Amino acid sequence: MSELPGGATALPTMRQLIDGATAVLAEAGVPSPRHDALELAAYALGVPHLELALAPPVTSALVEQMTELVERRRAREPLQQILGRTVFRYVTLRMEPGVFVPRPETEVVAGAAIEEVQRLVRAGEPNPLVVDLCCGSGPIAAAVDSETPARVVAVDASPDAARLTRTNLGAVGKLPFRVEVGDVQDAGLLADLDGEVAVLVANPPYIPPDAVPIDPEVRDHDPDLALYGGGVDGLRIPAAVVQAALRLLRPGGLLVMEHAEGQGAGTRLLAEQAGRFTEITTERDLTGRDRYLRARLLPEGSGGPA
Repeated sequence: MSELPGGATALPTMRQLIDGATAVLAEAGVPSPRHDALELAAYALGVPHLELALAPPVTSALVEQMTELVERRRAREPLQQILGRTVFRYVTLRMEPGVFVPRPETEVVAGAAIEEVQRLVRAGEPNPLVVDLCCGSGPIAAAVDSETPARVVAVDASPDAARLTRTNLGAVGKLPFRVEVGDVQDAGLLADLDGEVAVLVANPPYIPPDAVPIDPEVRDHDPDLALYGGGVDGLRIPAAVVQAALRLLRPGGLLVMEHAEGQGAGTRLLAEQAGRFTEITTERDLTGRDRYLRARLLPEGSGGPA
């Protein structure tokens, strides 16, 4: 802000405020500084989106609030946690510190599960059962619940994540759903659903121990429980997901599991070694990177994997 004659201070225009915030965030290395500056200003104003041409006058209270918000983002606190929300496919999710922030690339993983449910519905099954393992804040479960008539069950090892998933599924407005705290490595997890699940979808922790994320938003704010998959290759938890799928999926049921770009061969091998999957493929995200394993449990009476 600049001084006027007599010591008064001139407030910036909204455009100047956004330009200043953008410069601060860009200097701090924030990947999308102008987008984030606009989002923070909209949040401070209590509006969904900010149109600069229609922006209200800047007040000293707004400048003070923006200064605080920009400082938090400059320190690389995730935008989603500052705003307390994020958008995933067609749903808006509540976000809280200490719970994994969903990534845009996971939308294609949710999409694969949704497409399978839609196929089953077209074939005459009204309410297929979908299980989301390692659900985090519930983005995949909420997307499936909002876009299909599936019955949804979600599980996470973190009580905070499970609680947030309940909140997000409740906001979707479709009942009933089921959310549990549980470890995917537990051989008795969801034992009452053994052999009944049409689609098992998961975005498990899969980062190897020596691949610490570079981005501070991930490294310093996402919980280790949601990041590191265990073992030298990060595939211990994904391997447990595959084993859970063997038990939970019904014959012909589909497994959809996210993984890191370099883990396509490793996750396919997990499915192949299980001995009861067919149609084992690695699918890509919208950037062309290997993103998830797709595998179907063999139908009853089948002699072996294709």
